[in-house]
Amino acid sequence: MLKEIWDYRQMIISLVRKDLRGRYKGSVLGFMWTFINPLFQLIVYSFVFSTILRSNIEKYYLFLFVALIPWIFFSAAITGGSTSVLSQKDLVKKIYFPREVLPIAYVTSCFVNMLLCFIVVFVVVFISGTKLSILGLVYLPIVMIVEYILALGIAMITSAVTVYFRDLEHILGIISMAWMYFTPVVYSQDLILDSGMPEKFKFLFMHVNPMTSIINAYRTILYYGAAPDMSTLVEAVFLGVIFLVVGLLIFSKLKKHFAEEL
Repeated sequence: MLKEIWDYRQMIISLVRKDLRGRYKGSVLGFMWTFINPLFQLIVYSFVFSTILRSNIEKYYLFLFVALIPWIFFSAAITGGSTSVLSQKDLVKKIYFPREVLPIAYVTSCFVNMLLCFIVVFVVVFISGTKLSILGLVYLPIVMIVEYILALGIAMITSAVTVYFRDLEHILGIISMAWMYFTPVVYSQDLILDSGMPEKFKFLFMHVNPMTSIINAYRTILYYGAAPDMSTLVEAVFLGVIFLVVGLLIFSKLKKHFAEEL
């Protein structure tokens, strides 16, 4: 299966290009929305948590931004990825190709979009005066790849299941919103660890939620200017690989009847 996917790599590249070009096609600002969307979200969240729900975190705008961009990628990959097969149903019915190509292309497109947004992230980091660690920057691509693997694994599962259960597309929007607030994106993990929450929930927060360690790794590198804790990152790698393997297995089993269901 992996060899067949590799043989169709040009198709993946073509679908990624098509998605990136068509994402803001027809809009006045076009590709600039890649940068404007996260900036507007940054402004809204910063206003809410700096003015209304006051946060005592220094340089909160940076604290938030370095976590928000990776989260936007992850959320888009699992929610939009769930319809990656449905949206290409005519292609699925007409020609043969490994169906795994579709979620891979969509998640890769979201990943490329995140990489472009990191141009803005580094500009904000530079303006803030934060000194980055060379070792931390070496780890940054590894953290990105770990997040990509995790997002792809989940997208494989959701894209296959959505073909049979269309309501999942809408359910995932709610799950994504809840998952964000169960992950230290807009707040520090210390808020959870120092709370009176039962230890079993703290364990779920720190060790079962793979996005906690991934977001913390981004923040350690880009906000604190240090290298991430490898022990927590290893947990994310482990969970990411599990999701990817399970996702490929589930997708491989369910794809046999895609044409009939579509």
